[in-house]
Amino acid sequence: MKVLANDGISQSGIDALKKAGYEVLTTTVAQEQLIDYINKNDIAVLLVRSATTVRKDLIDACPGLKIIGRGGVGMDNIDVAYAREKGIKVINTPAASSHSVAELVFGHFYSLARFLHHANREMPLEGDSKFKALKKAYAKGTELKGKTLGILGFGRIGQATAKVALGAGMKVIAFDPFLDEAKLDLEFFDGQKVSFDIKTISKEEVLKQADFITLHVPAQKDYVIDTKEFEMMKNGVFIANAARGGVVNEVALVKAIESGKVAGAALDVFEKEPSPEIQLLMNPGLSLTPHTGAATNEAQDRIGVELADQIVSILG
Repeated sequence: MKVLANDGISQSGIDALKKAGYEVLTTTVAQEQLIDYINKNDIAVLLVRSATTVRKDLIDACPGLKIIGRGGVGMDNIDVAYAREKGIKVINTPAASSHSVAELVFGHFYSLARFLHHANREMPLEGDSKFKALKKAYAKGTELKGKTLGILGFGRIGQATAKVALGAGMKVIAFDPFLDEAKLDLEFFDGQKVSFDIKTISKEEVLKQADFITLHVPAQKDYVIDTKEFEMMKNGVFIANAARGGVVNEVALVKAIESGKVAGAALDVFEKEPSPEIQLLMNPGLSLTPHTGAATNEAQDRIGVELADQIVSILG
C-alpha cells in the first residue's frame, strides 16, 4: 500500500511506515497535478502539512484514498467533514508540535522585550561605529519574570505555552470558550513535578490584565483581536500570533504599534500567507518568522511517528 507524503515527513515516520510494510513516496507534487498523480500511483494515504490543500474536487476524483493525514494541528486546508462523509479517515497530530510552538512564542517574546530583533540586525552594520548609541537605544528592556501572560485558546498548544511561562516565573491567565479549567504538570529534568490549576476567565479580563498576550485558536470567520480588543489592552502590551493568519486584524495591529498601545508584536502566521503585506515585513515593531512554529527536528520526528502509528492502527 502506498503513502504519499506530499509536504514531506521525517525519516523516523518513513522508517515506521516501511517497517509496517508501506511504500512511502516523498515526491512533492504540484497542487494541480495531485489528482492525476494519486490515481496513477494508487495512493491510499495522502499526508500533508500546510502547503497542500485537500478539497472536495480532489476527494471526489480520488476514490482510492483511504486516509488523509495532516502533520500538525489545524486542518483548515482539508475538507474534513466531506472526506469523512465519503468514508475517508482524516487524522492529525494535535499534540506533537505543541512544545515547539510554545518555545517559538517565547523566543519572540524575549527578542521583543530585549530588542534582540533589532540589535541582531544593527550590530553587524554599526556595532563598531555606534556601539554606545546602540547600547543606549536598547537599554530599556523588559523582564518577563513577574509579568502576566494572557493566553487566548487554552488547548494543547496554549497549555504548553503556559508551562513555559510558569517556568519563566510568569503569572498565567487564560480564556477558552470550551474549557473552565486545566491542571498543568510542570516536569523537571530530575523527575520533580509541580502542578498548577488554571481556571479560565473572560476574554475581556485577559485582555485587560495581561502584559503579554499569545493566541492559540483555530481559524475562524471573524477576527479574535481587532480594534476593540486592542483598546482593552494595557498600554505597552506585547502580543504574539503563532496560530493562524486572520485571527488578528493586521491593519489594526500596525495602528496599535504606531500609537504605542502595543510595544511589540510577533507574527509567525499572516493573513496573506505566503505573501505577507510589505508594511508588516518592514515594521520595526514586529518580530517575524515564516510559519515555523512546528519546525523543529523533535516535533517533526514526533509528527512522523504519530502519523505512522495512526495509519497502521487504522489499516493494519
